[in-house]
Amino acid sequence: MAKGPEAFRTISEAADELSVPQHVLRFWETKFAFIRPMKRAGGRRFYRPSDIAVLKGVRRLLHDEGYTIKGVQRLHREQGVRRLVAAGQGEGAAGAEHAAGAGLSAEAALSGEGRERLGEILHELEDAKQRLDGILKG
Repeated sequence: MAKGPEAFRTISEAADELSVPQHVLRFWETKFAFIRPMKRAGGRRFYRPSDIAVLKGVRRLLHDEGYTIKGVQRLHREQGVRRLVAAGQGEGAAGAEHAAGAGLSAEAALSGEGRERLGEILHELEDAKQRLDGILKG
């Protein structure tokens, strides 16, 4: 018999629901102060439905959207737990400029236009380096 939506989840149930190993949940507890499952005698963890909602957001941001741990920490600090829950419900990042500030990897943060502009800048820098190398040699 399946548990109801308001039932508490054990760490194994939470891990299964999130498709992550149990040790990942324990690790996230050390990195994110806002993840605090209820602990019973013997240290057994129980995750409330609200904990699962936050964990879904953390998982999506880290695994699907390319955020770093520091990026998720910053996002929580700047926008709160509601933003994490929203991410878990499928709401993506608010654009590349926000993505870079929120700790997204460079590949995930750049649009095609941004990549093209960076390519142009790289080319200009390589030309400048060649000119400087020529001056230094001769």
